[in-house]
Amino acid sequence: MTVSPRVLVLHIRTSRPHLPKFQEELDKLNQGVVDTLAAEGWRTELVAAAERPVDEVLAAARAADLVLVMGGEDVDPAFYGGLTEYPGSGVHEPEADRVTFEVMREAVEQRRPLFAICRGLQQLNVALGGTLHEHMTGHVVTGDDPFVETHVDAVEDTGIARLGASAPVRCSHHQAVKELGEGLRVTARAADGTVEAIEHVDAPVAAVQWHPEHPAVVREQLMPLLRQVLGAAG
Repeated sequence: MTVSPRVLVLHIRTSRPHLPKFQEELDKLNQGVVDTLAAEGWRTELVAAAERPVDEVLAAARAADLVLVMGGEDVDPAFYGGLTEYPGSGVHEPEADRVTFEVMREAVEQRRPLFAICRGLQQLNVALGGTLHEHMTGHVVTGDDPFVETHVDAVEDTGIARLGASAPVRCSHHQAVKELGEGLRVTARAADGTVEAIEHVDAPVAAVQWHPEHPAVVREQLMPLLRQVLGAAG
C-alpha cells in the first residue's frame, strides 16, 4: 500500500493582534490548504516559523516528504540590503525569515522537495543571495478581495511553468524578484516581465508568485504543482 505524502505547511504565526483581519485571511488560506491536502489523503503539519525554535522546525522539515511555504508579510529588507522605509512597508517578521531561510537552504543542499508561494518565493530568492524590487504596482488591488486575476507565460519548458500558464492565476503582491539568487532560474513571467515562477537548477525546489492556494482554485491549481515538485524528487 502506498503511504500518503506528509507535508509540512510552514506559515508565519498564529496570532497578529495588530493585524486581526490579515491574520483571519491567512488563517483561511492555511486551513484551506490543510483541508484540501487531507481530502486527497495527504498528511499535514502546520508550523508557525516565528513561534518555534529553528531546530524544531528543521526537524519537522526533515520528517516531511514536502515542505510548503505559505505567504504573509514582506521579507525583512535587512536580509537583502533594501531600504527600511518604502511604499507599502509595514511589519516585518525577521525571525520567521531566518527560520525559513534555514529550511530552504537545507532543502537545496539535501535535495529535498520544497514549494513556496508568494512571500515564500521572495524568501527563497533572498535565502540564496537574491534581491527584491521593494514596491511595484498592478499586481494587487484594495478591497475585500485583494487578488488580481491574470495570466503568466512560461519562459522555460518545465512542469511548473506549464501548469501556471494553463489557466488564469490570482496574484496579490507589491514586491518581486530583482536579482536572482544562486542556483535559481526563472521559468514563468507576467506580461509586464515580473518574475512569477522560479525553480532550482538541481534540487526539487520551486516557487510561484501567484496564489494557487486561493479558495477558488486550490484543488485545481495547488495539487498539481505539489505533485510536480514531489515527482521531480524521484
